[in-house]
Amino acid sequence: MLKTPSGGAGNGAAATDGRPMSIGRVLTVLREEFPDVTISKIRFLESEGLVEPRRTPSGYRKFGPQDVERLRHVLRMQRDHYLPLKVIREHLDAMERGEAPAPALGRQRDGDGVLEPAEERTAARLGRVQLLAAAGIGEQQLAEWESYGLITPLPDGAYEAEAVTVATLVAELGRFGIEPRHLRVMKAAADREAGLVEQVVAPLKRHRNPQTRAHAEARAKELAGLTVRLHAALMQTALGVRLP
Repeated sequence: MLKTPSGGAGNGAAATDGRPMSIGRVLTVLREEFPDVTISKIRFLESEGLVEPRRTPSGYRKFGPQDVERLRHVLRMQRDHYLPLKVIREHLDAMERGEAPAPALGRQRDGDGVLEPAEERTAARLGRVQLLAAAGIGEQQLAEWESYGLITPLPDGAYEAEAVTVATLVAELGRFGIEPRHLRVMKAAADREAGLVEQVVAPLKRHRNPQTRAHAEARAKELAGLTVRLHAALMQTALGVRLP
């Protein structure tokens, strides 16, 4: 039986109440802690062998409480440490055997869930090999995505940790036949939206007051969140669907 840390689960553990759940219900429970998780993400983690829900005779997935806790643990390790799936799997296997797993390396959060300044930002950067392992992709794939500007290395050749998320999503979209060249329009739209946010916060960044300049980052995050929500709402309206 997998024993995972109890902190950070919120009311999600109670919401499972021991009964088998559909993947849609699991998504609802997990989104209390992981707002960005999707059904595709859960299916991807299943395909990678990180969770194995039982199947009904008709083929529907049924997740038990242990499956949900295992998913929570995987998602926390990805979010807080940016560990490769292979390392996460070894970590979980060790826990199931009752062994003490090796300490997780990578980005860490403080008690309030906030990254500590300079040291943590450095830890959040990945080398090329680390990015390939964390995203589960090959060198040829990464080179192609870079050629389309979907992933861009920093001047020193390292990558921001968010590149793992981008790479994972590009790979998942590829499973539906959406190729990197099709995603250039999304990258261009994101660049334009980022430019708009930068335009709004630029006066704050140039302000003489250090506190005002520091406020620019918080304002940028707030605006970015609003633009993401607007984009999702516009997509739902355009397609005539509601996202889970």
